[in-house]
Amino acid sequence: MDCPFDTVGLSSETIDLFQDTYNTLKQNFDIQLTGDIDFHLEDFELFRNYSAIRLLSSFVIKDSRTDCYILFLEVSYHISGKFKDAVHPKDHQTWALSYLKHDFGRIMIRKETLSDKIKELVHPLEIDFPDDKAFSDTFYVLANDFNKAFANINRDFRNSVMDVRHDDFLIEIADHTLIIGDKKPVFPGRALHLAEFVARLCATC
Repeated sequence: MDCPFDTVGLSSETIDLFQDTYNTLKQNFDIQLTGDIDFHLEDFELFRNYSAIRLLSSFVIKDSRTDCYILFLEVSYHISGKFKDAVHPKDHQTWALSYLKHDFGRIMIRKETLSDKIKELVHPLEIDFPDDKAFSDTFYVLANDFNKAFANINRDFRNSVMDVRHDDFLIEIADHTLIIGDKKPVFPGRALHLAEFVARLCATC
């Protein structure tokens, strides 16, 4: 059986995980291979610490009202040691990407930690939403343009973020492009939650 993703250099365990992830997504969404698309992942701060990013496959979710995608990635880390040779360990991850109708500027959203709350007492940096205390208490939001952030992170957007069902996800928005995922190894259940999020976001925001 032909796999719907690049398997060169992948272990049998990783191939099985990606195949299980694909099967799970296919059972819940109408997804189709995209062909060659440059998603410009190098533009995102979330990927700046990787020495290489290899797009194994990308799928468009066809039942959304605008373009949203699932990405299968292999990422490499550059670790320098005492000797000339450098180690490049690899991780395999699933991310979801959506093109948004409005320009959000640059935004980062993640679960807020106790350390974040303590820092805010001394150096107020994050954006809070006075009319949505539950969201503000749960998520840490940084933006380079407060006006764009307040205009576009509306109630529908915040409700979609609140519905994501695992704790370690990261969201970054670069103008009209949103990406969501985590830096953990690929897992079918998490990939399904990310797909549900971008499909819901596309339908409401």
